[in-house]
Amino acid sequence: MPTDMFAQGIQSGRLNAEQYDANFADLHAPLNDHEALVAADRCYFCHDAPCITACPTDIDIPLFIRQIATGTSDAAAKTILSQNIMGGMCARVCPTETLCEEVCVREVAEGKPVLIGQLQRYATDGLMAKEVHPFERASPTGKRIAVVGAGPAGLACAHRLAMHGHDVVVIDARAKSGGLNEFGIAAYKSTDDFAAKEVDWLLQIGGIEIVHGKALGQDMSLADLQSEYDAVFLGMGLGGVNGLGLEGDDKAGIMDAVDFISDLRQASDLSGVSVGRDVVVIGGGMTAVDAAVQAKLLGALNVALVYRRSRARMNASRYEQDLAASKGVRIITNASPLAVHGNGAVREIEFEYTDDDLKPTGQSVRLAADHVFSAIGQSLVGDDLPALEGRKIKVSETGATSVKGVWAGGDCASGGDDLTVTAVAEGRDAAMDIHASLMGGAS
Repeated sequence: MPTDMFAQGIQSGRLNAEQYDANFADLHAPLNDHEALVAADRCYFCHDAPCITACPTDIDIPLFIRQIATGTSDAAAKTILSQNIMGGMCARVCPTETLCEEVCVREVAEGKPVLIGQLQRYATDGLMAKEVHPFERASPTGKRIAVVGAGPAGLACAHRLAMHGHDVVVIDARAKSGGLNEFGIAAYKSTDDFAAKEVDWLLQIGGIEIVHGKALGQDMSLADLQSEYDAVFLGMGLGGVNGLGLEGDDKAGIMDAVDFISDLRQASDLSGVSVGRDVVVIGGGMTAVDAAVQAKLLGALNVALVYRRSRARMNASRYEQDLAASKGVRIITNASPLAVHGNGAVREIEFEYTDDDLKPTGQSVRLAADHVFSAIGQSLVGDDLPALEGRKIKVSETGATSVKGVWAGGDCASGGDDLTVTAVAEGRDAAMDIHASLMGGAS
């Protein structure tokens, strides 16, 4: 029997099995053959297509849609994957509404873009289902490259290097590969263990070995990797989380949103994942939205997402904000956390209203809370690193760091926007620069 929805405290099993299945089903059902043809037929196949420019991986979008329209979806998949080897996951999680679809000519003229993301999924899923890998490995070069981090940037770098005939060893601190695709994406965006399946498919190129359970700075140093390998790529993401910095933020019931999302993604039985009756999520990015929505889907009675500035300043897209609201999440803006109240366990969070410049208004509000998720950003972990820019590794346009023979990309590197698709592009481009450097080209 499910727990009473009005029961206070952090409880598991708030819903029945049918409710969990319905709540965590695929956010967008995949297109069938007919739907894909109808969607593809709406594309104007622009010659100077703005959607290509808006795509961080520069996929030739009109070409792959034309290939779908002409019944050659496997060719469409290869067009996509040649630029974005993780096109299947990006089709699920990429904010197309603020990238390619936002600038679609149909969107500008009619307010209804071509379904670029769903068409991309249709093509890539179809090819992966056939257990077909469309790329072949070049002749071995005898070069070995270490890739630190088995997330989108690291895997994209490793795949492109392997294609060019290099041997790659991917080293990851976790027990599973995938990085944020595996541990940090909302469960309803990536169902049926897709992240793990995509990694297995990617590894079919050959020449890639993955070592789990080893972390840079703990099990090996950057100097160790430089002495053993011909080049090093750093793509380990951001391992630290920013604390609230409030008195009492160590009370029971307060946790990092990234840990909550990770626990949920790795749960074999959603009924075993605990959630409070009154949930407050602090933050305004994708992690905050994913935590808030999933808390509601797990059966929380009241969920509030609180951000210190206006909705227009939130990092989460308007689509994601509206999705949260449609699931019953209350979005409160211009409110900064002030204090945690409770005896041992959190019972209320007090916020002070602020303007967009974070100037206090002197007015405050208290929200009931037995479960609080902090989603106010992550930080780079480690001391033995190349030069930093701000709080991330400083890189050139091709990912080169201040240390000769070391490149970086993804969330740990400067200049990115913390998107899977951008991490893939940075890993791919760094691989091309590494290859050129190792084979005598310009670095």
